[in-house]
Amino acid sequence: MKGVIFYIFFFFNYIITLLPLRVLYIFSDFLYLLLYYFPSYRRDVVAKNLRNAFPEKSDYERKRIARRYYRHLADLFMETVKVTHISRKQILRRFRVTDMTLIDRLYTEGRDIIAVCSHYNNWEWLTSMSMALPFKVLTIYKPLTNKYFDRFMYNLRSKYDVEPAPMQSILRYLLKYRKENIKTISAFISDQTPPRGDTNVYWAEFLNQETSFYTGTEKVAVKLNMAVVFVHIKKVKRGYYEIEPILISENPKDEVQGAITEKYVKMLEEKIKEKPEYWLWSHRRWKYKRPVNE
Repeated sequence: MKGVIFYIFFFFNYIITLLPLRVLYIFSDFLYLLLYYFPSYRRDVVAKNLRNAFPEKSDYERKRIARRYYRHLADLFMETVKVTHISRKQILRRFRVTDMTLIDRLYTEGRDIIAVCSHYNNWEWLTSMSMALPFKVLTIYKPLTNKYFDRFMYNLRSKYDVEPAPMQSILRYLLKYRKENIKTISAFISDQTPPRGDTNVYWAEFLNQETSFYTGTEKVAVKLNMAVVFVHIKKVKRGYYEIEPILISENPKDEVQGAITEKYVKMLEEKIKEKPEYWLWSHRRWKYKRPVNE
């Protein structure tokens, strides 16, 4: 049954994404109504997350953020599936790095980079950056439970010669390319929720709540002494984004344990507070609490 549902989705996706984005945004406007009003998608989760993150804001302000979030979420869905048929020229025009000074310098110095990213704005289009960067680009991914949709997303994310790598194998990938003298930039989506009981986490105050973060990104950076760069995605207008690389640490081995993760958390929080509607509020980010014995 899962296979049948997937092939129906694949057929309609293939046909619909032949349309230009300006037409797909008409579908997005309709999808927004479904996501926010009826039948709605996780409105209770979004409301709770916003209430806990911004207790100082009024109900009206939080509802306004929620409506804007659902509009963005609908656009994000259309922009993601559009990768099926978007041209390389078009996506590079719509999704570009504003200043390559930092990236070019690190490449010239022969450094490998860990790019810490987030579920903020259109993170799915980050894979197109392989066409604009001199590095071999890797993305860390967690396979989906549905094998059909997992293969679909894998193909989308590897379309521009990006190499998706499972988290548990990333060190092997990086050591392989380092041995071959190929410089890499590895994109970690670092604001995901670690599973319950995971002891390799860092607890930080984030959006007014104690929040757990994976420590794998920091550990890989320290082990291989890779430069760590925060990737901020700014939405310029509908369908157009700019990427701002911000240095977190040039020499991770010199950092105090937890410092890299803490810097990332503070940078992300600052960007979210500036434009909160672009973060993934429908994610059950705070479903696990810190164990009392920690």
